[in-house]
Amino acid sequence: MNVRKNKLASLAALGLVGGLALSACGGGSSSSSSSEGSDAGGAAGGGNYAELTGNLAGAGASSAANAQTAWTETFMGMVQSEGGDLTVTYDATGSGTGREQFLAGQVSFAGSDAAMDEEELAASTEVCNGEQAIDVPLYISPIAVVFNLEGVDSLNLPPEVIAGIFAGDITSWNDPKIVEHNPDADLPDTDIVPVHRSDDSGTTENFTDYLSQNAPDAWTHGPVETWPISGGQSGNGTSGMISTVQGGEGTIGYADASQAGDLGVAAVQVGDEFVEYSSEAAAKAVDVSPRAEGREENDIVFELDRTTEEAGVYPIVLVSYLVMCGSYSDAQTGEAVKSYASFITSEQGQQIAAENAGSAPLTEELSAEVKKSIDSISVG
Repeated sequence: MNVRKNKLASLAALGLVGGLALSACGGGSSSSSSSEGSDAGGAAGGGNYAELTGNLAGAGASSAANAQTAWTETFMGMVQSEGGDLTVTYDATGSGTGREQFLAGQVSFAGSDAAMDEEELAASTEVCNGEQAIDVPLYISPIAVVFNLEGVDSLNLPPEVIAGIFAGDITSWNDPKIVEHNPDADLPDTDIVPVHRSDDSGTTENFTDYLSQNAPDAWTHGPVETWPISGGQSGNGTSGMISTVQGGEGTIGYADASQAGDLGVAAVQVGDEFVEYSSEAAAKAVDVSPRAEGREENDIVFELDRTTEEAGVYPIVLVSYLVMCGSYSDAQTGEAVKSYASFITSEQGQQIAAENAGSAPLTEELSAEVKKSIDSISVG
């Protein structure tokens, strides 16, 4: 089952307020579209950076916080250098909250480690000028299984062991099921302290999707965005998760690999091998996965195959999506969204994310598809 908590009943009541807030984000004036965009992504739809003004607000996934910081700073510098005056902000509230704020019209775009579901897409027409929102991939990254155990820097963990730990059934670090795959590790008789995200999290949904696909007998809760087991230790956002794991002994959690720091990390079993996370291994997981069925042409979503046994694949991976309106009534807001989206999904933008967050750049083919989707957004 999927227990994503969308709070759509309350969002319906915010429709009028949302529409006003979305228009306010753009400043209310129109922008022309007469010149070519820059090589770095340019202003999609023909406008240039000199025409971008006002404030553009986004919110969502904390997994891509490092990338979003680098993107917003670089993009605003480029706009300023061409004579524009646009402020772009991104609040790493978590995927679920980011989507809720987008659907309430409080932000003009969202980042989410889980694509919009059918109910959310239907609700998005209230703030998207009658059109549905679209999702496009912007950030591909491994989710690291991180732990804090004195004297141990790395472990080999099969999926059923990871599932057993987070389900609360494997409770000691020297459990035979762990020792079996780590004969050279000095594993102490220390309690395992699982740490989960306290907020509605796309990272949690991706992580539990991996558990449910690979170890359904050990993890019986399905893929969920809100942690289903009461009690235990938790952290808010990716930084909160990492901080909680760092602050304990015998702790174990899951987080975007870009923020793993000096914590111990697990290699996960794929077929007969144990695979460590890397951007290349994460990209390969996306390459072997099919597209989700039943989506609109410009709504690019993957149905991640986490059970593949193909060599070199790291299956605990997230694809973070950029959620945008299919249509913006305010031209200034729409042009700003399209320009920023074009930049962060361009070759330059993807390289910036790789350098600052260790993510896997979109392939040339996928990038071209994403550009087509962004170009399809209507404004004004």
